[in-house]
Amino acid sequence: MKSYKIALIIEEIDQSYQNAILKGIVSSAAEFSMDISVFMSFSGAMNNPKHDAGEFNIFSLPDFSRFDGAILLTNTIAYQPVISDILERVKNAGIPAVSIDSDVPFLYYIGIDNKTAMRDITEHMINEHNARKFYYISGPKENPESADRLDSFLDVIAKHDIEIDDDDIFYGDFRAHSGKMAVDELISRGEKLPDAIICANDVMAASAINCLTMNGYSVPDDVAVTGFDNTYNTQNYQVEITSVDRPLKLSGRLACKMLFNHLKQMPQQRSVILNMSARFTESCGCCGNVNHDKEAIRELNYRNYMRFEESQLFMSTINLMSTELLGCNTFDEYIDQLKKSVSNFSPEEFYFCLCDNWDDDTSNSPLSKKTVSESEIPTEYTDEMYVPIAYYNGTFHEVGKIKKADIIPNHSNNGCSGKIYYHIPLHFGERCLGYFVTCNPKIQIDNSTFETMCINISNSLENVRKLICLENAIMKLDKLYALDPFSGIYNRNGFMQATKEIYTHCAENERDIMLMFIDLDGLKRINDTFGHSVGDQAICNIADVIVKTCTSGEIYCRFGGDEFIIFAADYTENDAQKLTNDIKDQINQINSKKENPYVLSASTGYVIAKPKIGEDIFRFVSAADNMMYSEKKKKKLSRYLKS
Repeated sequence: MKSYKIALIIEEIDQSYQNAILKGIVSSAAEFSMDISVFMSFSGAMNNPKHDAGEFNIFSLPDFSRFDGAILLTNTIAYQPVISDILERVKNAGIPAVSIDSDVPFLYYIGIDNKTAMRDITEHMINEHNARKFYYISGPKENPESADRLDSFLDVIAKHDIEIDDDDIFYGDFRAHSGKMAVDELISRGEKLPDAIICANDVMAASAINCLTMNGYSVPDDVAVTGFDNTYNTQNYQVEITSVDRPLKLSGRLACKMLFNHLKQMPQQRSVILNMSARFTESCGCCGNVNHDKEAIRELNYRNYMRFEESQLFMSTINLMSTELLGCNTFDEYIDQLKKSVSNFSPEEFYFCLCDNWDDDTSNSPLSKKTVSESEIPTEYTDEMYVPIAYYNGTFHEVGKIKKADIIPNHSNNGCSGKIYYHIPLHFGERCLGYFVTCNPKIQIDNSTFETMCINISNSLENVRKLICLENAIMKLDKLYALDPFSGIYNRNGFMQATKEIYTHCAENERDIMLMFIDLDGLKRINDTFGHSVGDQAICNIADVIVKTCTSGEIYCRFGGDEFIIFAADYTENDAQKLTNDIKDQINQINSKKENPYVLSASTGYVIAKPKIGEDIFRFVSAADNMMYSEKKKKKLSRYLKS
């Protein structure tokens, strides 16, 4: 049977809601002959817009036209422009897609009746527990599920003529810290607590209960608290949370089934609304509904312990990996170390994909006062991606580059279905470095420590990038220090560095050296007649002549102004004379082209000697200069006699 490629868009799979749905998808992939490509990010938790921008970039990676279908949990993404872009691209690709808990007209839809479920919770608190003063902890305003739950809550209390101030509605983000922040804000007022705190999900409810307890309040004696989604095990907390039970795992399975039915052209409804049921227990005051099964508690404790132990081992591995990666000073070291770390996670496949410009040096370098504008920082994936690590079929492979649209290197998966590929962004702030892909790893992808691992990989990669940029900057400084920017050849500093070792060796081993001094003739006349820019060109002409004639390992530089020197080891008199003649021939060739308004001319002089240990090389420069000056005098005398 054909294996279908399905793209899954999801945010923060370590959250209980997302994780439950993901488990339903993962457990159903093989049944419906699907390979799932999970495009995932961890945004929002750090309250850092630039970090979030780097995380969100992973959602721009898939070319949906290359997939057979898509499953979208866009309700987990907190930034509307990203959601709009995803939906537009899916629509343009023309593939079937299922949206979970966010009803999009042109997509299949799996959802719940949020309003009825929240109405049941609120009515229960009013009718059964006589609650009259409420505090509401909401999800994001723009989230459709969050809006439906809040609207239903407000409708019910209005029906009962109960008023609520705007200050009694706290807008969070469905994460645990929102529950704590809301309760901290409530307690800071110094007022009597409300009768009930209604939360838009269990995560915030659990955090709110914990914060209340830490501040000396008892739930439900001092205040009742309710949740939603029933994502916590009934006996997994100090107080069982009154919540709305919903089949999240079933939502994931049904999403796979709906795509499968569409691909097999089987008739089905566009939308499925799943049944919900409120579960009233300890946190609202319905303590009589609690049944503590000792065996169930023992099993729960064991599972929690095992998960804790796995987390500890995972964190230990991550810490070791982080220190080793941060200790790498070169890119090759980094890749070798990352390969070793990957082996510890035992994935079926692993791909480390870097943008072509990942090591671009657009940064605020400590060696420069220039501030780089944000528009210069690479924020998108390049058309081609470099893959320094490709692991599949039990071994690492050399791949080179791939097209971004391919996402991972093409290779046979032996016709197997049910593979789950997790695509994670590599970035530093908004700077896009690349992404990595892991398939069926034997690590806790749904554990919050996995996010820590992803951040550590990105940060250590950025550290290597900065080391590369720093090395490049130092090399540029070395060139500025060693090269004459005008002529492009060595300056005095560069000449001294380049000749130091070989000159010392010649002195220690009594080898001959040759030092030639070259001086441009008539530079003042050229400057006075044609201008300094033309005189500069004459200087560059001589530099070009030296470059073309010194082809046997000679070392040369612009000594200053219109003066140049050439150094060579083991030169004979014949060698020095040949070089002199070659320089004259090159000058004659330039003059024969008649491209310059002047006649190029230079005087040369050289010495050949055996240097003594400790003898300064510039003693020979002076001697060569004297020889050159003698030749220049002869030229002047010759011109005088001719005239």
